[in-house]
Amino acid sequence: MQFTAMVLMLILASTLVVLLPRRVMNDSVLNRSRWLMVGGISLVAIQFMLQYVFGFRQMGVTQAVMVNLLFFIPCSSLFNLSILNLQQKGSLLRFDVLAGLATCVGAVIAIATAAYVSGDALADTKVMQWAEYTSGLFYCLMQSYYVYRLFVNNRQLKKTLNDYYEYQAQHLLRWMNQSVVLMGLMACCVPFLIFSSGLLLLIYALLIFFSIYYITFSFICYCVSNDSHQVELAQQNAKDEGIADKTEKNEPAITDVELQRVTNAVEKWLAAEGHLRSSITVATAATAMHVPQRLLRAWYQKEGFESYSDWLQQLRVKHAKQLLVQHPEWSVDTIAEQCGFSSRNYFHRIFLKLTGQTPSQYVASAQEK
Repeated sequence: MQFTAMVLMLILASTLVVLLPRRVMNDSVLNRSRWLMVGGISLVAIQFMLQYVFGFRQMGVTQAVMVNLLFFIPCSSLFNLSILNLQQKGSLLRFDVLAGLATCVGAVIAIATAAYVSGDALADTKVMQWAEYTSGLFYCLMQSYYVYRLFVNNRQLKKTLNDYYEYQAQHLLRWMNQSVVLMGLMACCVPFLIFSSGLLLLIYALLIFFSIYYITFSFICYCVSNDSHQVELAQQNAKDEGIADKTEKNEPAITDVELQRVTNAVEKWLAAEGHLRSSITVATAATAMHVPQRLLRAWYQKEGFESYSDWLQQLRVKHAKQLLVQHPEWSVDTIAEQCGFSSRNYFHRIFLKLTGQTPSQYVASAQEK
């Protein structure tokens, strides 16, 4: 298992180093996240190599745990920083870096002190076991902080995407959300499973393999697809508009004069069926209305909509209900196309979400009335 894990880690690291440069070398954010991830994977590969060559697991649980902690803590920190770097568009906070560094230093000091007291770094003593329990606690605290940071950033990034695109774009962040869950699960399992053996140890090892593989493979797919470009456009727009760091509670202000101006512009835009065209970002809509994005955003929030995508979906579903009643002979694909939805499945999902009925059920209930 150790040999297989070592080979798998080397393959993943080589994939990031060799296959991605042409696609990410011109993007400083993706490039930095790539190298942070390569560093984390390399540490795991070294850890498994040491376990395989020197047989720490055969020496005893304490010896194997010591090596695991000394390598997994910086590995987890690098993986967390890699995703945080993507979320924050390359602007890592100093404390994000210091949290991982402090945890690594704390674990090294605890284990080194225990080794000095025991007189042997590989001695299976109570002092060494307590040092490893302490290091495991440091690891859990570090990962708890990172999970919180990743969760908050993901929520803000989701709002940024929904405030820019006509559709709910959280699918672009799904791998980040799942990565947060996996890394949090790994950290929670450390105090309970790292000293175990047999089946429990096998389950924990498989969790580590799967998590690292999933995060790395998802990152590669994110880089080679158009997802990273879509997220970057929304982030850049939020930065240009000065809303990148605002939360739901800090709604932009709008005067009565500005409110009336945007209302008139929106009514003209709706009369021209601008909302029924596909691929309409908030920037496109604001340009067509001849109003600043910040005013349009303030206007639909004033109207009770959380995001641009929520507002546009309500408008399109309202129009879809009219077409379903007026043209029951039309197919769902035709209705979806006429209302600006990108696909039949997406139209079906949004219609069900907002009305509680499928399009066919809505037509049937309308005919009964």
